[in-house]
Amino acid sequence: MSNILIIKHGSLGDIAQACGAIQDISENHKGDEIYLLTTKPYFDLFKKNPHISDVILDKRLSRLNLIYLYSLMKNIKKYNFSKVYDLQNSSRTAFYKKILFPKATKDTWSSTDTTLPEGTTKQDFDKDSVLSRFDYQLKSSGINTNHTLKPDFSWSTTDISQIKNHHQLDKYILLFPFCSPHLTSKKWPYYNELIAMINEKSDNKFKVVIAPGPSEIKEASNINALCVLDNGKALDISQLARLIKDSSFVVANDTGPAHMTAHLGSKGIALFGSHTTPFKVSIERENFKAIQAPELSKLSAEKVFERLSEIIS
Repeated sequence: MSNILIIKHGSLGDIAQACGAIQDISENHKGDEIYLLTTKPYFDLFKKNPHISDVILDKRLSRLNLIYLYSLMKNIKKYNFSKVYDLQNSSRTAFYKKILFPKATKDTWSSTDTTLPEGTTKQDFDKDSVLSRFDYQLKSSGINTNHTLKPDFSWSTTDISQIKNHHQLDKYILLFPFCSPHLTSKKWPYYNELIAMINEKSDNKFKVVIAPGPSEIKEASNINALCVLDNGKALDISQLARLIKDSSFVVANDTGPAHMTAHLGSKGIALFGSHTTPFKVSIERENFKAIQAPELSKLSAEKVFERLSEIIS
């Protein structure tokens, strides 16, 4: 039996995307112990993943913090990992390879860099979709990929019957009108107009709800929808996953909850401006599609409602 390490620091959408790759790694290492190195926001979540033996916390302190690097190295070395799968593929994990695993070869460290197709630059390789890149990386590392291209995030959910009872939720449409403050180009501005259309044209068949993150609760008061919280606090990731899973439909900006919806198998649409493409971020699935416009301000509420009504009718 060997110890295997997977590295996945975040973010939320990336975590949902990577769960198929994690499952494939686990299934190709039957009898081995699978450990995952991640950050604090996802530590408890990954503890629930049935394909992981245990989770190691990376505080991601400054690379100049030699005391922390030594502590992390000491913690990792004790496992004597025989193989590392770097699913983060960041400058930080490349740094870890040099510092924590200086003797690693492409046979013991799987990453974009170590599996890059011959004659292809990383810049060109990164133009492909996220899931296709995972698939190529793992196949090049000898992994049979049955789940990488179709991640299943349903393991992340938890019971929220009390929350749903409190808010009297039965049939509901879930909206995610928020985005990071520094990524305003991802923010569609017409959610209140869409809510008015849903309420008017569906004869109030569905409740319209939102589930803000901790930093979005104040902003949520500007949206004319029922705000779903747990005793005044934002839902955790597992609670949010169940709220998405049980919804009739989701409309979201290109954010973590949109990717969760796609890989939970739930119905919905994501709204894209010109910041990237649905193809590149691998967000479209059988039940989840995307609408893209050159500028989100030019994507009308009527257009979004038209797509929504086609799918839920």
